[in-house]
Parts: sequence; structure tokens; C-alpha cells
Amino acid sequence: MIWNEEMECMAPDERKELQLERLKKVVKLAYDKVPFYHRKFDEIGLKVEDIQSLEDIQKIPFTTKDDLRAAYPFEMVAVPPEEIEEIHASSGTTGTATVTCYTKEDIEIWAEISARAIGMANGEKRDKIQNCYGYGLFTGGFGIDHGARKFGAAVIPMSSGNTKRQLEIMRDFKPAILTCTPSYAMYLGEALEEEGYGPDDIDLKTGIFGAEMWTEEMRKRIEDKLGIKALNIYGLTEIIGPGVSNECLERNGLHIQEDHFYPEIINPNTLEVLEDGEEGELVLTCLTKTGMPILRFRTRDVTSLVHGKCECGRTTVRMTRITGRTDDMMKIRGVMVFPSQIERGLLKVSKASPNYQIHVTRPDTLDEVEIKVEITPEMFSDEMKALDEIRYKIAKSISKEIALRVNVTLVEPGSLPRSEGKAVRVIDERNFK
Repeated sequence: MIWNEEMECMAPDERKELQLERLKKVVKLAYDKVPFYHRKFDEIGLKVEDIQSLEDIQKIPFTTKDDLRAAYPFEMVAVPPEEIEEIHASSGTTGTATVTCYTKEDIEIWAEISARAIGMANGEKRDKIQNCYGYGLFTGGFGIDHGARKFGAAVIPMSSGNTKRQLEIMRDFKPAILTCTPSYAMYLGEALEEEGYGPDDIDLKTGIFGAEMWTEEMRKRIEDKLGIKALNIYGLTEIIGPGVSNECLERNGLHIQEDHFYPEIINPNTLEVLEDGEEGELVLTCLTKTGMPILRFRTRDVTSLVHGKCECGRTTVRMTRITGRTDDMMKIRGVMVFPSQIERGLLKVSKASPNYQIHVTRPDTLDEVEIKVEITPEMFSDEMKALDEIRYKIAKSISKEIALRVNVTLVEPGSLPRSEGKAVRVIDERNFK
């Protein structure tokens, strides 16, 4: 289903006109109502009238997460307090939380883009959606909830946790769509199998998974466990939440909702804007938000953009799968390594479990990388020689991906912590002080 054919299938030239019209409007709002942008514009001598083309967006200074933290809690808000209807915030695990405030119009936009994501997931109005994203300050649960209600689907607001109950609901209520993090989807699939059930015992057809990076190999594992088509959704609290982009059933990139968000790809070192297809850091500008209009936000997510009509009929630009973050990239013995590269190498080994942890240490002067990988039930009964061969294959596959030697330790099934939210994959124990 294409939820909003007018916007999702708009001719590119017509869309550019709409984007420019909305860009001019949001720039004026930000300058007039948000002291941060007023000050930033004045510092560089930029006037609202200087934005006369989409290319002129490059004249606008970037907004960073540090800027939003410094504005905590409400200094980026562009409307009076009585116009705010909903407030969300990031976890704040890496510093002060970043806050996002929504007006009634913003909530409607959020519902609209999430409804489009459900349409891309082959949703139908009679479908039930088991929403296992967390409800609360985290945007995941409410973002899907708003979209499902607008779409006309029935929401099962499970939130995260209580896996046994999740599986009971999945079997008894027969939802068609599952929404959660990919690591939790994998956990649900494993738990379903442990209880003696399989894909034929549930009615799921698709899954909408996001909030953490995952690989094609992880997608295949989830699909095998749950018997579904697994789709990638992207969003972030600072911009609006889930629904900024989503895969359609073609799974050839995530369609960005360009009538609401203007994307750019920059070189994170030089800050220059890159050409179509070049990989770099994603920068997003909110074109329609009124509560907190964010301009040129540096997401730190590494991806590329692909223009051209998709086989599904949509004409919106697509972003490729996130391959890493400029701020979670690990520098190990001088080599830049993303956790997603390690996962890709791990899951290329057929018997390898998707449950793993990366431990980075510096016992002396050199960095050491240990990958702890759970033994699968099938491997658990294997002879020691066979386990050594699997361990060797995993280490070789990962080393090929990252061009570094790693140590692989096989641990007992279920011994690594499970996450009902974002999985904690990396434990960096190096002391740089």
C-alpha cells in the first residue's frame, strides 16, 4: 500500500518546489522564535532572505547534539508552552538528554509518516500491530502508536519486556505486524523456538525494526525465526522519532519522507556536501516541524543517498542501510572499525549465533579485541575439535571484514545479557587517561 500517493509519488521537480517553499518558512520560524538560531545566523551575517534555493541550505550552520544538550530542556522550543502537546527525550546515557517538544501539528506529521511506514510494510486497515517498542520518553512506542491509529490498524501496545507474555499475545491475538528493535525480534524468535513453536504457529507477515544498527545477515536470521519480511525503519528523537525513513517491500533503501525532511550527506571531516551515492554523514533539516524546528542536524549516522523511482512506485530519495556512526566508530590499532562490520563478519559463518559482545581492552600498549559469541544449541553437543573449527572460521571472517586480528571466545547459550531495548554490543575497557 502507498499511504499518501500524492506525496510519496510526487514528481521530483514538484517536490523540490514544495521543499523550497517549506524551507523558507521554517528558516524564518527558527530565526524569529529560537534564540539559538537567531544568534547563529547573526554571528555569520546570514539573513532569512539569503535562502532563495535549496542549495542555499548549505549557508546555514550545522546543529549538533551538543547544541541540543546545551539548550536543555526547552531553549530550542519555538512556541509558547501552552502549544506543546507531547514531550520526548533521548536516554541521556552519553550525556545530558536531548529533548523534543511536539505541537498538535507535529504529532499529526509524526502520525502521517509512521502511517506511511506501515503502508510500506504491506499493512492493511484490518491488521493488528504488536508494538514492542518502549512507551515513555523514548520515541519508539508512541511513534508507531500514532501512525497505527492514523492508518486505521489496531494497536497492541505491549511495550518492551515480559517476553513470555509477548509470545502468548503473538499466538493468541494473531498480529500481522511486529515492531521492535531487531535484537529483540531475534530474541522473540529464539524464545518462540524454545517454547516449541515456529512461524506456522503465528500470523506475522512483516516486521518494522529499528533504533539500532543491524545487518543483512541479522535480517535473514530474524526472517527464518519468525517467518516474516523484516523491514528497516529509521528515525531519531532530535528530528521527530521513527518514520523519518522506512524500507518498502522492495528493500532497496529506506524512503525518506522528503516533504517533511531535507537530507544531505556530508564528509564528516571537511563538512563538504557529497554527491549522490557517496557515503558520508547524514544531515537532516525539519521542513514542517513547528514546536522545535531543527536545521541541518548532524545525525552522526553513516549512509548514502540514492535518487530515482523505486520499483514500488515511490519517487522519494532513498538512504542506504546505516553502516556505522561517526561517534561509535572504534579506533583499534589505528584502524577505524564499526560494530556493524564485526556483526557482518560474524553472521557470515552459518552456525554462528547472533548473540555476541565486543570487548576492547589495552592490557599493555596494544589494543586487543575479544568477541564473545554464544554457542548455539546445535553446536553445544559438537566435539571440541568442531567447536575450535567454528571459532577459527568466525575469527577469520571478522578479521577479513575489519583487517585486524581478533580473539573469539565461545560461551554457553544464554550466558550473554539480552536486551529488550537497544542491545549493548560494545564494552570498551581501555583507559585513555
